[in-house]
Amino acid sequence: MNKYNATPWRRLFASLLVLGLLAAAQLARAQQAVVESVTGSLQGGSEVVRIDFSQPLAAVPAGFVIQTPARVALDVPGASNGLGRNAVEVNLGNLRSVNVVQAGDRTRIVLNLKTPTSYRAQVQGKSLLVTLDPVGGAAPQAQAPQVFAESRTRDTQPLRDVDFRRGSDGAGRVVVDMSSSQMGVDIRQQGQQLVVEFLKATLPEGLRRRLDVTDFGTPVQSVTTTQAGDRVRMVIEPKGAWEHSAYQSDNQFVVEVRPQRQDPNKLVQGPGYSGEKLSLNFQNIEVRSLLQVIADFTNFNIVTSDSVTGAVTLRLKDVPWDQALDIILQAKGLGMRKAGNVLWIAPKDEIAAKEKLELESRAAIENLEPLRTQSFQLNYTKAADIAAQLTRGTGAARILSARGSVIAEPRTNQLFVTDVTDKLEQVQSLIGKLDIAVRQVLIEARIVEASDTFGKSLGVRLGGSDLRGLRGGDPGYAVGGNANRVAFGGTYDAVSGTVGESSTTLTTSNTTFFNMPAPGQGGFPAATFAVSLFSAAANRFLNLELSALEADGKGKLVSSPRVVTADQTKALIEQGTEFPYQQATSSGATSVSFRRATLKLEVTPQITPEGNIILDLDINKDSRGETTAAGIAINTKHIRTQVLVENGGTVVIGGIFELTETENEARVPLLGDIPIAGNLFKSRNRSSNKQEMLVFITPKMIADRSAAR
Repeated sequence: MNKYNATPWRRLFASLLVLGLLAAAQLARAQQAVVESVTGSLQGGSEVVRIDFSQPLAAVPAGFVIQTPARVALDVPGASNGLGRNAVEVNLGNLRSVNVVQAGDRTRIVLNLKTPTSYRAQVQGKSLLVTLDPVGGAAPQAQAPQVFAESRTRDTQPLRDVDFRRGSDGAGRVVVDMSSSQMGVDIRQQGQQLVVEFLKATLPEGLRRRLDVTDFGTPVQSVTTTQAGDRVRMVIEPKGAWEHSAYQSDNQFVVEVRPQRQDPNKLVQGPGYSGEKLSLNFQNIEVRSLLQVIADFTNFNIVTSDSVTGAVTLRLKDVPWDQALDIILQAKGLGMRKAGNVLWIAPKDEIAAKEKLELESRAAIENLEPLRTQSFQLNYTKAADIAAQLTRGTGAARILSARGSVIAEPRTNQLFVTDVTDKLEQVQSLIGKLDIAVRQVLIEARIVEASDTFGKSLGVRLGGSDLRGLRGGDPGYAVGGNANRVAFGGTYDAVSGTVGESSTTLTTSNTTFFNMPAPGQGGFPAATFAVSLFSAAANRFLNLELSALEADGKGKLVSSPRVVTADQTKALIEQGTEFPYQQATSSGATSVSFRRATLKLEVTPQITPEGNIILDLDINKDSRGETTAAGIAINTKHIRTQVLVENGGTVVIGGIFELTETENEARVPLLGDIPIAGNLFKSRNRSSNKQEMLVFITPKMIADRSAAR
């Protein structure tokens, strides 16, 4: 009975509740401030914007200033737009237009300016007055370039040195030694170049140059220093993404150019914060509302987690918006994840828990996902090599999953990979990067051997004979008044034959006093000239022979081995002769062995990303030497080195220079020391032998086979 009678009362209570809610909503709408008009005027040289509302505002709304584009924004809570349009054209002084945009339970009023400036706001009755501060002119003045250091010297001073060094973090440092610490310096960026000017400075001739610093592996490619009037102008040309800084310590000025590290999770790439500058002044504003304010003036969409709560008091002036966002997140212990132009903001613990859950879910799905088998045709790489790389490592280092497998088929050079779909896509991407045509290099070596020989020799032969005793006369010469006589001869046998003591036949060989003829040169005998003095009866003779020879020889031998090989692949080309020789074995028997004399070029090229070529070279040039009792000797010349050469350039990697000089002299004692006439009693021989070997290397990348011909 009670249950039956209670039903009409419940229906009546529900009806009264609905009517009360409708009345409260209508009352709230009636108490909501509505923007009725927007006008602009000039008062005392300042632009004044008047916004009329349907009812007075409770307080001056909060606002902020944006530098680029120049704007002033004010948020009016609990207000709506009653203009029937969102834009109002004003075109008054620095004010272009006014936008009135309603978003939820608030209305944002945006003043679009020509030049950034500050503002003052006040509530006057039902109107809100916004006064813009003067900007000091109709058009902004161009800012003068910022000078790093003003010149404090009257006279021009020279620069002492310009040097380049590489920092440990890959930064390039241009180090300039100045004559004085008071020298003025101006540094600015022009396009992709850094221009440094030293005021009231001179540059010595030895420093007027262009430094090519590409091989240092820094962003700096070149540094050019020139004289420009009473200034020294330095142009630094970096490459890629970079940032710079400059500092001076005493007389040393340093410009450091660092590679810019790209962080995909960073909102704006650069050395610091570089977003549009804005000014914020909020007292106890909700964090969610503050994040929405930043989202409205950026290119990012912000998604806020439901667990983001609380309020913050914030006052910033001319702060980049990305820095302002970091300040808010740090103040409330929040984290951020970026996906395209969408930012997800949540407490750091919540972000970590969600990422952990995603990783666990992904691993679970991977273990349950069905396996697929896909074949990959390889064109330039061996299938077995790729298969070894796919299965190498464990855990996170392994490309395939724990359930994945790979089979290499060498006959058709194919890979058969079995794994989940995601891993197969990774394998396909990896093969696309590895299975590419390897660039080839043509290496040409020119080995030049030059020789220059010179020889000079001078000699003499002197002899005499007395034939009087052999022809019936008295041999020799009388000594005093006695019957004793003395005879002279070139040898013992010649003297005994002269006096008849023996039957020795006198010839030019045994009658020669001294025999020192000039030796031959280059296989040719020396030229000779002889004079003979003799008596009227032709019984006594004095013979003199002079011999002399000069020889001059030049020779050149050029060897030019060439080889084509792939990048980072060793190549070998060899040509020569094997010489046999007898070698004794341990049993006493002999066997024939061979000794090689070859011209060999062994090279491994490596093409750098800049297009240069690094060569690991091993060059051997052998030739046959003299024949000895143990066999044939081998003359060897060997060079092993590593060089960096530009594509198509030529470099001399080494040379061997030999100079051999000899000077020999033979003379008769005492007689050879007589001035001028002593040359008749001497034999002299002088020789000079020069040999030089140079090795020229020319590497060239080839794109087709015709280039190697």
